[in-house]
Amino acid sequence: MPCEDWGDSRVSEDGHIFTPEMIFTIFLLVQTALLYFILTHRSRSKREPPLDKGLIPWLGHALEFGKDASKFLNRMKLKHGNIFTVRAAGRYVTVLLDPHSYDAVINDTDCLDFTRYAQVLMDRIFNLRLPDHHMDKAKDMMKKQFMGMNVASLNNTVSRHLQALVKAEIPQNQKDWKEHGLFDFSYSLLFKAGYLTLFGGEQNNNSSDPSFVYEEYKKFDGLLTKMARGTLNREEKRTTQRVQKRLLELLAPAGLAEDSGSSPWLHSYRRLLQEEGADEDTQGKAILMQVWATQGNVGPAAFWLLGYLLTNPAALSAVKKEFSQISQMEPSETPLSDRLMNTPVFGSALEEALRLSAAPFITREVLQEKTLHMADGQEYLLRKGDRMCLFPFISPQMDPEIYHEPQKYKYDRFLNEDGSVKKDFYKAGRRLKYYTMPWGAGTNGCVGKQFAINTIRQFVYMVLMNYDLELCDPNAQMPEVNASRYGFGMLQPESDLLVRYKSRNAH
Repeated sequence: MPCEDWGDSRVSEDGHIFTPEMIFTIFLLVQTALLYFILTHRSRSKREPPLDKGLIPWLGHALEFGKDASKFLNRMKLKHGNIFTVRAAGRYVTVLLDPHSYDAVINDTDCLDFTRYAQVLMDRIFNLRLPDHHMDKAKDMMKKQFMGMNVASLNNTVSRHLQALVKAEIPQNQKDWKEHGLFDFSYSLLFKAGYLTLFGGEQNNNSSDPSFVYEEYKKFDGLLTKMARGTLNREEKRTTQRVQKRLLELLAPAGLAEDSGSSPWLHSYRRLLQEEGADEDTQGKAILMQVWATQGNVGPAAFWLLGYLLTNPAALSAVKKEFSQISQMEPSETPLSDRLMNTPVFGSALEEALRLSAAPFITREVLQEKTLHMADGQEYLLRKGDRMCLFPFISPQMDPEIYHEPQKYKYDRFLNEDGSVKKDFYKAGRRLKYYTMPWGAGTNGCVGKQFAINTIRQFVYMVLMNYDLELCDPNAQMPEVNASRYGFGMLQPESDLLVRYKSRNAH
């Protein structure tokens, strides 16, 4: 029987045939695997923080980190202490959880950079690239609008819009109870009021009705964390593209004309973008980013505060008593924002709600090798190209060494016995500079902090003083948080809290 011609093929001992093409392919795979190992292999030096790469090559801890960052980082803290480095999707992130040492990161603008990671998120979430953008100029514009003399005008404008929106939602002649989810109630009203104040001019006198903008924005916001992490599936990508296109159409007029009713800040921001050479599409995406930056946290913050008040009768009673005293003492002609300035009980109740629900990451890119000096005297080397991350939600905000029973809502936690504002909190026997950090810190702290507080205070005052608001189920508890939102500002609930309301003056 004639033999078949196998050419240069090789036959293994078990009879399998290897062609030259197969051998070459195997060789390439081995070389690729070896190259990958060389490029991605990393071991810890003695001077570096503890390194935890996870079991999955390249991916590392990315899945667990994204699913519930608080749970994951707490587990890492128990394992490694207050500083450690983890691998997540090919990146190495050093996490610092000692509030006494936060200034070593916050105040370093030479070795650590905020803008690079911000640009990554701008691209992922808004498909926005601003290569010639001057962030310092944009921030100075915001400071002029949201701080100093201008904030009084903003407070009065948002107060006027809030009053109109709340009255439309709860008419004075409404006798019957109306049921609504508290999260949607708070988010929708505050979003619309903020939008009208900064972007939209007068209600019903602008081409973009705030209700339409809110409904589209809510869809966008629901997918925001997946956009940031790059984990959208095919259908979700189509949804975000469709929603973003609609939002850009709705926001197109914002800030273009001086007489549109939009805020002076928005006109200035538009002009800056135009001077930098941004086309109309890029300007629209930048405006959408500012809508998210200015409106994405106030509504959720008001929800958590109202929710905690409604589920804690003593807290609700204390805040109402303070508001009632103010309304009786001051003449009604005084602007509401001015009447509400001295409210320490409300301030403590809000601070406590934010302690439990504000969970942003403070992130920096390591531009060059840096020695991090910890408050306890330890020193750690940070590698160039790594990412640095603070997570104040774990410490100081939920730290049992700082706060007794940190999981519980205590409306007077930030009040001294004499009723004054409490600012002295301690960890390891030392007074803390940062005992809660809902607004960030340092040069990248929230510029609009005071405006946001004033807006929430006016909203809560209007609702509690003019309307009957109560839980549909008197025994209802606060809903669980959506764990995927850790790291992105204010947390949002996994489900809504059903409430009912009616006008107090209804007959």
